[in-house]
Amino acid sequence: MVIVQDILVSEDVLTEHFLCNLNACKGACCWEGDFGAPLEAAELHTLENIYEAVKPFLLDEGIRAIEAQGLHVHYPDLGGPGTPLLENGACAFLTFEPSGIAKCGIEKAWEAGATDFQKPISCHLYPVRVAATPELGFEALNYDVWDICSAACTAGKREKLPVYKFVKDAIVRKYGEDFYEELDAAAGYLKG
Repeated sequence: MVIVQDILVSEDVLTEHFLCNLNACKGACCWEGDFGAPLEAAELHTLENIYEAVKPFLLDEGIRAIEAQGLHVHYPDLGGPGTPLLENGACAFLTFEPSGIAKCGIEKAWEAGATDFQKPISCHLYPVRVAATPELGFEALNYDVWDICSAACTAGKREKLPVYKFVKDAIVRKYGEDFYEELDAAAGYLKG
């Protein structure tokens, strides 16, 4: 682990490689797993404010799930709120591109200019996961290795793209440009 601005960062975030290969996985991270996308406290209010703008971009079954469960659900195993799920376990905000690749309905609304919120930060940061214990002032960034992303690992190695560079925009969105620059310097130091 390295420490950047009081945040613990797993060395895997700096040394492992990753580049989404959506043609291989079809966006399986949107429908695989045991709970919805983790949500930060501020995002709960944001989802309430943007839901009507996002709604036209969602599948009918997603709208029904959200209206039945709410915009967020508490997941005890997650330790907090996350997006609601469809009956088949997929995220309620899931949509599909004509190619059959999964896409976040919130992100589709953002791309269309209907909202200024891109998508939950946990989705934007993936495969980096934030582990936090606010009462202790503890926060860590970890690389989440998942077999459905094996093609992304292969593509990242081929392109020599470290995980943290793959999620640069998300890191800057969450922590700022200065944090990213310090993270990049720490990666350079580890390379030696």
